[in-house]
Amino acid sequence: MLAAYAMLTAAAGVAAWHKYQVMHAPPLPAQPDGSEALPLINADIWFGNLRGWWNGATLVTVLVFSVWMSRMRDLAELVWPEGQRRSRAWLFFGWVVPIADVFVLKMFVNDLWAAAGPASRRERGHRLLTFWWLSVLAAGATGTDALSALNHAHTASQTSQALQRVMESDLLYVCAAALSAAVVWQLNGMLKQTVQAAPAS
Repeated sequence: MLAAYAMLTAAAGVAAWHKYQVMHAPPLPAQPDGSEALPLINADIWFGNLRGWWNGATLVTVLVFSVWMSRMRDLAELVWPEGQRRSRAWLFFGWVVPIADVFVLKMFVNDLWAAAGPASRRERGHRLLTFWWLSVLAAGATGTDALSALNHAHTASQTSQALQRVMESDLLYVCAAALSAAVVWQLNGMLKQTVQAAPAS
């Protein structure tokens, strides 16, 4: 899922780059049927379509990631239930509640990571988790600002600058997806191994 999301994000970034290139290309000679505007129209259509698909894919990816965290919580509660500080409701509210969306989900994953470690030296947090969460926050903030600038652009210059910001945010989203995949792979393996090694109650 994360690989598909990263690929769609890259495609959306390429569409933004293509539209940017078309906007900066030398103007075509005027034609009686107005066909000189077709390259920009086509570029705009592709960009709009891919951006719409990307918006939908983002929602699906967040949902799938939240379901995965809930399943990991099931495993964590088998070995360290007292260490899970946040209720499952925060798997939804952690994405949408202002201020809480900056740290609650990171705390949730920190607790899962600690549960996966040896009982004698459980530690909440890891450099991988820090880099992952910073990339998610950076991508989200940059992407929101870029799309807002694009929606409020009224001139070719403003649109061009906004497209540059969109391309930068897409790169951050791809990095966030890659780090998310690393977290999923690492935490999934660690927790399952810990649960299998735990003595039967």
